[in-house]
Amino acid sequence: MATRSDSGVLGSRVDVAGLSKHFGSVVAVDDLTFTVDPGRVTGFLGPNGSGKTTTLRCLLGLVEPTTGTATIGAQRYHDIAHPARVVGAALEATGFHPGRTARNHLRVLALAGGIEESRADATLDLVGLADSARRSVGGFSLGMRQRLQLAAALLGDPGVLLLDEPANGLDPEGIAWLRGFLRYLASQGRTILISSHVLSEVEQTVDDVVIIARGRLVRACPLSDITDHGQRLVVRTPQTEELIAALAQQVPQARVSRQDDGSLLIEDVDSPSVGRAALDAHIELHELRPATSDLEQVFLSLTGGAQ
Repeated sequence: MATRSDSGVLGSRVDVAGLSKHFGSVVAVDDLTFTVDPGRVTGFLGPNGSGKTTTLRCLLGLVEPTTGTATIGAQRYHDIAHPARVVGAALEATGFHPGRTARNHLRVLALAGGIEESRADATLDLVGLADSARRSVGGFSLGMRQRLQLAAALLGDPGVLLLDEPANGLDPEGIAWLRGFLRYLASQGRTILISSHVLSEVEQTVDDVVIIARGRLVRACPLSDITDHGQRLVVRTPQTEELIAALAQQVPQARVSRQDDGSLLIEDVDSPSVGRAALDAHIELHELRPATSDLEQVFLSLTGGAQ
């Protein structure tokens, strides 16, 4: 399935269905199923060695699945007529000839992919490397190599991008740029799948998350399903027992749980109700704020704490 945005970019759905990959006795991916939709940035998350890169390599036809399928627009990569114009990928910032300039590196790739050479300068400009077009890649920092890899992925103006740890090596300014750039590309209708272990950065970038551990899917959902929790409050008070008793009497629907840091997590009640209960019982509150369960907390709980 492909979706054309108002900007004319054709994004295709990515489908992974019952995908397994064994390397001898090692099960790298185990019956994995998920989808990635056009017009959205999807974070592909999991501890090191969980099968993320193997899954991306299956999508790109670099690894043959043991069972199951990995398709882009309902086609296997090898069956796509002009793959460079459909899907772009950045798996690792290596494989550059150190003596080639950034522009020449992209021109070689464009020639091999049947893409007009003018795209080399266009993509260098897109990723902020226009001023370094004539520099040899051997002198590039890791962050610059990451940008060059992204430029290579964009050469064919594809509707699908598969990016493995794209923020690796970028400084804070570069990470902020990448965040906005990926959002811009998704707004054009592109399908974007990024793997990452930098969870705080992913949380500010993605629309959806796919979390895997030991090669198996543990969660696939919109990010908002994880980060939006309605009425959940964190409360700190030196009179914990008194507040629990007051809430039980005045707002019996409230669910209260003690946290390891000494605070209380109060659910299913709004902050004015908690404040009134504390005031009526002459209880001093040191903190009363909305609680958020961020992506990292959920990730650690689902994957057993490994990263």
